[in-house]
Amino acid sequence: MSKPLVVFDCDGTLVDSQHSICAAMVRAFEGENLVAPERSAILAVVGLSLPYAVARLLPEAEPDFHLHLSESYKRAFQALRRENSVSEPLYPGMADLVVALDEAGWLLGVATGKSDRGLALCLAAHGIDRHFVTLQTADRHPSKPHPAMLMQAMADAGATPTTTVMIGDTHFDIDMGIAAGVRTIGVTWGYHSPEELREAGAHAIATDSAELHRLIGAP
Repeated sequence: MSKPLVVFDCDGTLVDSQHSICAAMVRAFEGENLVAPERSAILAVVGLSLPYAVARLLPEAEPDFHLHLSESYKRAFQALRRENSVSEPLYPGMADLVVALDEAGWLLGVATGKSDRGLALCLAAHGIDRHFVTLQTADRHPSKPHPAMLMQAMADAGATPTTTVMIGDTHFDIDMGIAAGVRTIGVTWGYHSPEELREAGAHAIATDSAELHRLIGAP
């Protein structure tokens, strides 16, 4: 029998990492003597794998430079971490929700544009890493909205599309969920607007963690 699975996006869904993401992107651009993108433009591409995100921010550049700038971003983020300047606080109620879902018998996963290392550090810092049975990142999969991360998460958990729900704050998350054939729930506290989530086809939209709990359908 298939097991129920909830897969969360990370940035903008579990944690509010916008300060660190924007700071690292600005450093990366300025380190190449480029004008840094506006904060709103950076937040609009959060969730995509780095080369795809950079390509949207700098579409006139060649693919090789997108890869180069992606590496510059990684170095900038690592420098922020060494400086103890990385800020990735959990959104209100999300830690309690993760624990409640785990105790209610749901299997939990993450599908994120973060790296393996970045995700592991983030979850461990908040003491919630032990609750997740599958962690899928941009290191091993095509960028969202390709469904590969969700397909692997379901395989790891022994779940099927009918027993799986994808939770995310961007239309990339919703698009990925729909491509994988799973139920999708958008959240309003992240980086894309509720209108974008509705237009992408989210099955439901939550305005806080309590509503999200109810929409997931957990006891």
